[in-house]
Amino acid sequence: MDLQLTGKVAVITGSSRGLGLASARALASEGCRVCLCARTPGPLEEAAREVAALAPSPDAVLAVEADLTTALGVEKLIDAAVRRFGGLDILVNNLGLARGSGIVETSDAEWQEAFDATLYPAIRASRLAVPLMKARGGGVIIMIASIYGREAGGRMTYNAVKAAEISLGKSMARQLAPFHIRVNSVCPGSILFPGGSWWKRVQADPEGMAEFVRRELPFGRFGRADEVGDVVAFLASPRASWVSGAAVVVDGCQGWSNI
Repeated sequence: MDLQLTGKVAVITGSSRGLGLASARALASEGCRVCLCARTPGPLEEAAREVAALAPSPDAVLAVEADLTTALGVEKLIDAAVRRFGGLDILVNNLGLARGSGIVETSDAEWQEAFDATLYPAIRASRLAVPLMKARGGGVIIMIASIYGREAGGRMTYNAVKAAEISLGKSMARQLAPFHIRVNSVCPGSILFPGGSWWKRVQADPEGMAEFVRRELPFGRFGRADEVGDVVAFLASPRASWVSGAAVVVDGCQGWSNI
């Protein structure tokens, strides 16, 4: 299937590894011009080389080193993409971080960090992206949320910010439909990739994680990052022209809220 993405400009936040990198790979493979972003230059440069090997041409990939927990960092990213590629068609809000434990033990600083590193970057990047997309006659914004934004699981702070992203996406979808801007959330389950949280848990407790897989994952394995990236590419494409305001679950039947 031709996803009709050739030449589209895509910005993916938090894209030096994991789901962000998988989304960048999928979009580049479909002909997009891709802007990656991360705070650490080494992994970012490596990711850019990997994506460039899949892109239509080496100059179709831009890597921007920026701290997206700040408003200036988000502005730096979007400005760099526009200067290089002339506009913006697709925004994938993937950045995320949440620490803490229970309601009593989790500090204000940990709550603030979760919102600063997850929700506010999505708000700020979307705010800057919308006028650019209006100027091009439409666009697509995708939130990388989680099944734990739909039901309890994992850290409480993570649940809260991912639920907020899903709600934000739904609200934006209704607001922006008249401008032909579609907004959707992708809700992955437990995805295994090198350096990710599930990968670290497998290294630390292989027996416990094997039991988790047997108990919680009906397909008997963790999900792969590319399985999420492929859904992102489809939702970003004109082939998904009637999909907006959705929270698309990509979890191999792990979650319960949609049963």
